[in-house]
Amino acid sequence: MESLFHKAVFILIFSFLNCGAVFSQIVDFNRENTYKRVFVDTDNFGASYLDILEDAYLKARPDTLRFSLLNDLAYYWHTRNLNKAMKFTMQGLALTQFKKDTLWHGRFQITEGAILLRMEKLDSAQTVLEKARNKVMPIDRAFLNTQLGYVYERRGRLQEAIDYALESLKIGVELNDRKTMALAYSDLSNLFWKQSKFETGLEYGLKSLKLFEERGITDLDYDFTLYVVGNNYLALKEYDKAQKHYEHAIVIGERYGFYNNLSDVYISLVDLYAYLNQFEKASKVGMNAVKYAELLENNFMEMRSWLSIGKMQNVQGKYVSAIESLKKCITIATNDFGDAYYLSQAYETLGKAYAGNHNYQEAYQAFAKYDALKNLIFTAEADQRTALLRTEFDVANKEGTILTQETQLKKQRTKQTFITIIACLLFLLLLLSYKAIQNNVKKNELLKRQNGEKEFLLKEIHHRVKNNLEIVSSLLSLQAAQTQDSGVLDAFEESKHRVHSMGMIHQKLYMGKNLAAIEMRDYFINLAEYSLSVFGVEDRVVVTVDMSPLELDVDMAIPIGLMVNELLTNALKYAFPDMENGKIRISLKKTDQIFQLEVNDNGVGKTHKTQTEGTGFGTQLIALLTRQLDGKMTLNTDQGTLVSIQFQSNKAA
Repeated sequence: MESLFHKAVFILIFSFLNCGAVFSQIVDFNRENTYKRVFVDTDNFGASYLDILEDAYLKARPDTLRFSLLNDLAYYWHTRNLNKAMKFTMQGLALTQFKKDTLWHGRFQITEGAILLRMEKLDSAQTVLEKARNKVMPIDRAFLNTQLGYVYERRGRLQEAIDYALESLKIGVELNDRKTMALAYSDLSNLFWKQSKFETGLEYGLKSLKLFEERGITDLDYDFTLYVVGNNYLALKEYDKAQKHYEHAIVIGERYGFYNNLSDVYISLVDLYAYLNQFEKASKVGMNAVKYAELLENNFMEMRSWLSIGKMQNVQGKYVSAIESLKKCITIATNDFGDAYYLSQAYETLGKAYAGNHNYQEAYQAFAKYDALKNLIFTAEADQRTALLRTEFDVANKEGTILTQETQLKKQRTKQTFITIIACLLFLLLLLSYKAIQNNVKKNELLKRQNGEKEFLLKEIHHRVKNNLEIVSSLLSLQAAQTQDSGVLDAFEESKHRVHSMGMIHQKLYMGKNLAAIEMRDYFINLAEYSLSVFGVEDRVVVTVDMSPLELDVDMAIPIGLMVNELLTNALKYAFPDMENGKIRISLKKTDQIFQLEVNDNGVGKTHKTQTEGTGFGTQLIALLTRQLDGKMTLNTDQGTLVSIQFQSNKAA
């Protein structure tokens, strides 16, 4: 810890010497990562970082960067001045609402809740935090839970506060977020300290410090944890260790301007120096507590500062000074102050000061106000005591107690009744679960049977379509036998090829496992083998299908199959005259949502032909199918013939 303290002092000195070079690196609009988030990406800056953020957020674009800068500006201003922090928060809420950005609006609501909490507006803080819950991400909800835990802590309902801390810890573990886990341990340490469980509080506090130090960022919450650990050491009367943690916290607080933490630490130092009978030091740190509370414009902390000074002066026997300090304390705590507990302490301490100064009438009046306030907070104190006992039972280590035999018997009977009820509920639950499982099994069997029937019907439909197409092909053959015209015969033959190409698709559908899609690579291979066989060129023409397996639905497979059939037929008929050997390549590939179909050969090409051959129907059909797919076709005849067709997957009809 000493080395960490020395490191903090060194960094503070280094920051002042190099402030111009370092501070400008927080925000740099010429850098890809424009904003190095304060206390997240870096802690290498000093107290002027808020001025840098305020200047930068006005220039920032896009909205997310601007929101991030403004939210950090608003949140960290609450460590110096609550009213100014609220001003920036209101700007953020208005801006995110105008932009309809729900996530960032929720984050600004968490910041608003944190500020309202420190303004002692606990109900308003709870309301706005609950509104933000469903707007933000899990990591934000962990921080939200921390703020709600503070609300319940201020109310004295420590069990609820612990529940929120444990929920934050759970989120931190799930997300493996060290900052969240460290903050949860810090909150638990503070809550155990308030219960006077100082050793347990110290254990959790040291866990928190370890996680913060492994994270390597010195921030507001690390500073607060040093203060909490110091409080536990102080309560355990380990004054040297308490003082070292307080001094380390002060170095960090002064470096970054954490006025709230500084005021808290100085209030605790008043008690520390009073224990050590170092009243001059106690008086000095007490005034520091007042100074930072005034800078923060936080009446609650300012009132507590003067109260701690008044108590110290009573111990010294300086009753006149104590009366003056406590009057300031009470003046700050107006009628709508809202914390009767600390106000009652102020009047009690003032009564003792008046009595010590022999002002008995004033002492009587002060004690009368103390009694009235005590009666007002009696119920609140009782609730706090109940919650405290419940917390000790649920969370702290078990403490043995002696119970009477009658109490033991009553607990045993209650336990037996409870077990009987649970057993009945479990039996009912098992019975309901069994019936539900039976119903699900029946439903699954019915669905399986229905799916099997539908699959059979689909296969039967594809089989019949394929058979019908074969009948059409046979009819074309019979009709062709009635004519001697070579042109008509060629047209019939080409039509048979087209019908066969469609029939092959339906054959694959009813024979394959997937009734809705065709594997195109295997289809092209079969189509090529069929075409080579029909034209009788298997020994001199090689067809290569250059593609990976690719499944398409039937609506897309049929037009593509027809196009490939036409292009393959044209190549076999015209590309290799005079019984030449040749190669044909077929390719269909998908990149993002774009398909690229290519059919190319190494034949004679169009420029070598002396005249146009064929009827031109195949070319028209390809053009029609290309338009159907909303595609674009390109033709290259420099070296053989290359036809390339490009179309989008969602354009298939």
